[in-house]
Amino acid sequence: MSAAAFFDLDRTLLQGASGPIISAALRHQGLLRQDPLPGERLLFGVFNAIGETLPSMALTRSGVRASKGWPVAKVLAAGANVADELVDAVEPFAHEVIADHRDAGRKLVLATTTPYDVVKPFADKLGFDDVLATRYRVDRSGSEPQYDGSVDGEFVWSRGKARSVRQWARANVVELSDSYAYSDSIFDTPLLSAVGHPVAVNPDPRLLVYATVRRWETVWFTAPPGVPKPLGVEPQDVVHQLARPEFMPWIRLDVSGLANLEGVDGAVVASNHRSYLDPLIVARVGAGVGRPIRMLAKKEVTDAPVVGQITRALGAIRVDREGDSSQSMAQASRAVRAGELVAVFPQGTIPRGEAFFEPVLEGRFGAVRLALETGAPLVPIGLWGTEKAWPRNRRVPYLLNLADPPQLSVRVGDPYYPSSSDPETATRELMDRIADLLPDEARIRHRPTAAELAATHPG
Repeated sequence: MSAAAFFDLDRTLLQGASGPIISAALRHQGLLRQDPLPGERLLFGVFNAIGETLPSMALTRSGVRASKGWPVAKVLAAGANVADELVDAVEPFAHEVIADHRDAGRKLVLATTTPYDVVKPFADKLGFDDVLATRYRVDRSGSEPQYDGSVDGEFVWSRGKARSVRQWARANVVELSDSYAYSDSIFDTPLLSAVGHPVAVNPDPRLLVYATVRRWETVWFTAPPGVPKPLGVEPQDVVHQLARPEFMPWIRLDVSGLANLEGVDGAVVASNHRSYLDPLIVARVGAGVGRPIRMLAKKEVTDAPVVGQITRALGAIRVDREGDSSQSMAQASRAVRAGELVAVFPQGTIPRGEAFFEPVLEGRFGAVRLALETGAPLVPIGLWGTEKAWPRNRRVPYLLNLADPPQLSVRVGDPYYPSSSDPETATRELMDRIADLLPDEARIRHRPTAAELAATHPG
């Protein structure tokens, strides 16, 4: 027997409700009054915030009766017209999950309360194999088919959705114990309980508690796997607030070039590495444009107790420098394709000894390989002076240096695409671009003192 993946629509594949988009299309066809109904915007706002409620579903049921007399052709036209806009509203990581199930040979099924005639074109564009949606009964006795204001078959919601899925699975010889289901709503627990792999997506508060007790997988399609985002807030959003200048009086940041990240979709951010502080500074660059940055981090960090859990919740991508790097590259590629900024330190680690003072920067191939694989641009960043705030031989930064905090320079370069497909040549180009962002003193060979050399080694 085969397996399938069942996806809910609103607040699951889409970040919020499809209602505003669909209503606009129906208004364009003259099926709804031009002015929104009183309380319509409030209703959608509440739905987006906390999910389905019994009152909201009562209004949805009343919509069936309101469709009485609507020409079927106009509703079909609305569905066709709105399909592209709905596809554009699909969450970034949902596309990756859909692709995974398709590659695994599972059937893709959209299971939603939304009327079938409206969402079928959308499901077709996403490459779904079938649609389980509420069908409105059609009266064909007149000159043109019209809806008669009743449901034809199952109202595909809650237990009705679960019944529809079971019936479909029997008809299509699909084993539910091997199948997946994705939903945000507590009312979809009958469906989630019916499959072997239930996944709570952007769960409403009640489903979040229920899924935690049942130990169901919980994900947010707006963030990479493992990054919690309840109420739309992820841990990196909190870090961004804590990384504001007023909360970091022990350093002075001089940042320029943030405009180079504005309007950039998925990209590979590459920086030189001088201090344990560098990941926080690069994250601060992302905060300056209101975007999280996902870091490639050594397994020694991501696997460490407590610290590892924190870094993974921030979206860090585990890298095993001594083992197989294909899994970390695959995760990084997914994030870039989903429109994320993924940060790489091409030097791999903070240089030690004489290498720390070398004017010519040396890098590994990972950043350019990621850019070449995804077709995304590289964004070089030059950091300078971060070791003055947190040298490698200290376990903690100089947090009490408030009287004379060091000046840290952060320069964001122009996005660019590698000029060569050869990893060695492209990496040399990247490291040169990073070096060009550093101050003049970085290009002058410096003979370090014994104390300066000691500061480049772990304490």
